Amino acid sequence: MPFAPCHEVLETVKFDTDPEILKKQVIVETFRSSGPGGQRKNKTETAVRLKHLRSGITITATEHRYQSQNLRLALERLQKRLIELNRPKRRRIPTSVPKKAIERKKEKKKFLSGKKRLRKTVERDLDRWE
Repeated sequence: MPFAPCHEVLETVKFDTDPEILKKQVIVETFRSSGPGGQRKNKTETAVRLKHLRSGITITATEHRYQSQNLRLALERLQKRLIELNRPKRRRIPTSVPKKAIERKKEKKKFLSGKKRLRKTVERDLDRWE
């Protein structure tokens, strides 16, 4: 099989992105979120941390006041991240260096070599006077 058609490459999925399956694949940790908020924030564990075991991704959500909203938000973020990981990476097509860039590089080299040449001639002149 020399080459795989493009549609077969697109169909391969590394990670499941279905929310029901994701809930089974993650470890959910709750903790107290930091920042202002006083007693309400200091005594309730509303922040959520998800650890996706298959990919090793850790996602936290501390924005909302309720744990359920933070859990929903963290699952959405995880789903977006996994969709990005599932997207096949395109191979970069190398481009040729523009002629203008080559010319600029040569001009810079000529300038620097001229400076070096001047340095060498000054040193020779000093040697003659000694």
